[in-house]
Amino acid sequence: MANGEEGEPGSAKDRWLLRARPHLVLDGLARAAAVTGAARGVVYLSDPAAGESVRRALAEHPPPLPVEVVETDHTYVAGEETAVVRRIDGGPALPTAKPPRPFERGVGGAPTLVSNVETLARIALTAARPDLRDDIARSTLVTLSGGPVAPVLTEVPYGMALRALADRHGNPGAAGALMGGLFGGLVDADALDLPLEPEALTAAGTALGCGAIHFLAPGRCPVTTAADAAAHLTAESARQCGVCVSGTAAVGKALYGLTAGTAGPDTADDLDRWARGLRGRGACGLLDAAAGIAGSLLRSFPHLVRSHLAAPCPVCADAAPADGRHRLTVAVPEVAGAPARARLHRPSPSPSPSPAPRPLPALKGTP
Repeated sequence: MANGEEGEPGSAKDRWLLRARPHLVLDGLARAAAVTGAARGVVYLSDPAAGESVRRALAEHPPPLPVEVVETDHTYVAGEETAVVRRIDGGPALPTAKPPRPFERGVGGAPTLVSNVETLARIALTAARPDLRDDIARSTLVTLSGGPVAPVLTEVPYGMALRALADRHGNPGAAGALMGGLFGGLVDADALDLPLEPEALTAAGTALGCGAIHFLAPGRCPVTTAADAAAHLTAESARQCGVCVSGTAAVGKALYGLTAGTAGPDTADDLDRWARGLRGRGACGLLDAAAGIAGSLLRSFPHLVRSHLAAPCPVCADAAPADGRHRLTVAVPEVAGAPARARLHRPSPSPSPSPAPRPLPALKGTP
């Protein structure tokens, strides 16, 4: 199953792949089905333009197995693997308790492989160019946003320092970043010396996740970004788990209080308690993301939390009137005139310790 429903607000790679490279995704899906013995495939998405592109590709070059396109509403939780299975089985796109995981019991009760569309595209690309398999496996698509420049979707080799990405994206002097969409939490400027390596980022307490990185420009208050992220998560809660509804809302209210200058003296202690106690208590990762936002703010910017408790922040006050949850959303790149059979931009070998990212189209288009 090709999962192209990317709920992270700062990510656009999956929708772009389905719009611009549908044949590559479908080829990867067919190869994964052949390996696993699957009798049919599903492309799961919420983007109408992507759906049209995939259906057109299926008509142009039918794959060796039946492939169905299933559309759903775009929400933060709709791409969670059990929500995907539930929606394909005719239910709502909402997560279920685990176990079982889909690979144990999925669509129609059968074991189901749920793979991200970028993973499938790289399977197809590796099959087409086995001589480049190491380079293909050692690169990833990232959506870069934040600061004074427009968001960018680009392919980056593993190993590049986050700071180099920030500099080349037009964010020199970035104060940190919001990592992995909303799941990786906030990191400070020192963490930008970390390499773009999943293992290194995990060891440092953050995550690459969906590959969305929102840089914190100088002059932008990280507390505002944390509040924006929590507001998005609060609005996107599936409202199935009581602890998620109350816990995410509490985190969001506390962070908004810091930005508005209305936080009580116990706010930092409350955030620390929630960061430690809420993880793993919901059916999906949304509550974990909210806890991670709270914990990472306290860990990376403790001095700012203290200063916001002592006095209102003028930077946050200036940012408060906007609907913060939408400040983290990026658009999908336009695919004007892109050939349906075009391939994902391939990385080429480079001896440089910090190889340059390979830009794809700038993110100008529809959300």
